[in-house]
Amino acid sequence: MLPMDYQYHISAWIYKVLKQADRDFAQFLHEKGYGKDDTKLYKLFCFSPLDFGKPILWKEKKLFEISVHNIELQISFDVPEAASTFIKGLFMQQSFYLGDKFNGIDFTVTQVEALPEPHFSETMKYRLVSPWVVSYQSEQYKYPKYLTPDDESFHLLVVKHIVEKYNNTRKGAKYSSDLIKLTITSPFKRAGFVIKPGTREESRVIGNLFDFEISAPVEVHQMIWSAGVSEKSSSGFGWVKNM
Repeated sequence: MLPMDYQYHISAWIYKVLKQADRDFAQFLHEKGYGKDDTKLYKLFCFSPLDFGKPILWKEKKLFEISVHNIELQISFDVPEAASTFIKGLFMQQSFYLGDKFNGIDFTVTQVEALPEPHFSETMKYRLVSPWVVSYQSEQYKYPKYLTPDDESFHLLVVKHIVEKYNNTRKGAKYSSDLIKLTITSPFKRAGFVIKPGTREESRVIGNLFDFEISAPVEVHQMIWSAGVSEKSSSGFGWVKNM
């Protein structure tokens, strides 16, 4: 049995693997991300949902009953190629428990392979595999508002986030919002999951699934591919595949 909201546990495992190899690097990644601005802290990695076929869903207990023995997970880091090779080696032969104190699965990593990147161009089409979160925190409310694509602020905040994420993680980068154009090409579906389950910081984060096209500099597409397109990408939001 695996908790339905397993993404938080994957994120915690990734940090743990990094910590085993380099305590300082893992602490930096976890606490500050790669950003240059302390007020904009980006954690430049993302991961896919687990590929475990069609499990039995125990909806009331919020559990997946999984019968397959080989489960796939894709992880991407927006780091230089040399660091990518180093990180790849960290995950070989890892054994770990994924789940909470009541339900979970013992895993052993049996294979790690580097997947090819797509051919990047200035205009590309993507499909969201995990939800794209766009949030707005008002001073009037205690909790953030999670926007849908038909909210008038959605496109503005999307572009603002992508530009800030790029500029604050690239030395000397000064891209402007007018270089990026987003076109949503399918109906959207609301989706989300709980982060930090079972803790005082537990919260349900809601995003959207849809197909989209982005026109932007090639370097921005490379960041989207490697670090996810969404807020909270290090929690498993905003994983995309190339269409």
